[in-house]
Amino acid sequence: MNIDTTFLRRCIASLERAVDGIQRSEANDDVMYDIYRAACVKEFELVLEQSGKLLRKRLAAWFASNRQADRLHFKDLFRNAARHDLIEPDAVERWLRYRDNRNYTAHDYGEDFAEATLRLLPKFIEDAKALAGIIEQTNDD
Repeated sequence: MNIDTTFLRRCIASLERAVDGIQRSEANDDVMYDIYRAACVKEFELVLEQSGKLLRKRLAAWFASNRQADRLHFKDLFRNAARHDLIEPDAVERWLRYRDNRNYTAHDYGEDFAEATLRLLPKFIEDAKALAGIIEQTNDD
């Protein structure tokens, strides 16, 4: 089964453009910096959610039913992906940290949270691209 990652890849591309924009903005107190930072946080959230949703579809083949895969929590999706040799254990640890960071977003949209998220983005983008490639593979690969 082919899994469509078009939206995920578009979100990753948007995140990359926002990161590029933030790097080009002049100062942390610049309005454009704030706009790009907000875009980075939002795209980070979208990429994270899409990654979990699509990984669930990729993992469904290892379960007796789609319902069993649907019951997995986000972190368990990544643990199962490592169990089935889809991703490396160190990548799982990073995805768990990304999720923890995202969970703080729901409670704190302050500047400190946003700046902490920005520091995660270079590796996050790399991990998200790699995961998209894994999701796109068929189970026969």
